[in-house]
Amino acid sequence: MTVRVLFLSEGSSDQGLVSHVEGIAADQGVPVTVSAPDLRWLRSAVGHSVSDKLRAARELGGPYDVAVVQRDADNGPPEVRKAEITEAVHTQWPGLAHVPVVPVRMLEAWLLLDEQAIREVAGNPRGRVPLDLPKPTSVERIADPKQRLKETLAKASGCKGRRLTELQQRFPRNRHRLLDLLDRDGPVGEIPSWRTFVSDLTVALNGF
Repeated sequence: MTVRVLFLSEGSSDQGLVSHVEGIAADQGVPVTVSAPDLRWLRSAVGHSVSDKLRAARELGGPYDVAVVQRDADNGPPEVRKAEITEAVHTQWPGLAHVPVVPVRMLEAWLLLDEQAIREVAGNPRGRVPLDLPKPTSVERIADPKQRLKETLAKASGCKGRRLTELQQRFPRNRHRLLDLLDRDGPVGEIPSWRTFVSDLTVALNGF
């Protein structure tokens, strides 16, 4: 059986997680097809809430076995986001299995650990400036992982002036590239929220 997965992300740049959903499924020997509709292209504007996105995805049609829904914890406990996702699924799509993906505090925390990937994306793969990257055990306690990632990419690039401004303007693209390069067997495996994501997805996929 091929498991049909609906992937809904918090933002378009988070859709790089699709390849990791596929990779985790492959590790389990479970064939999947993953659909990640870009709801921004719908004629009617779609709200930002999980309920809004689920409603729009359901209206688009297509049978699914499980929904993988990503929502950053931000400044609250991850349990609040998980409850929000569960309630939205039960309300908008009763009976659909679901897997919440809740990075703490933001998905950028998952991207702050791979020094070589950061240097490559920053355009200076042989750079030697110390980046002072956080440890996996403490990265989820960083107050603003997105700002920390921006600063780390800037430091790794060695750019100044206009070149630095151009680098900062490319942050959404660079963030997406870092997500593509994320090594599932690397340091991210020590982050609790990532381990929970992998575990929950594994359990869901093996239930079919």
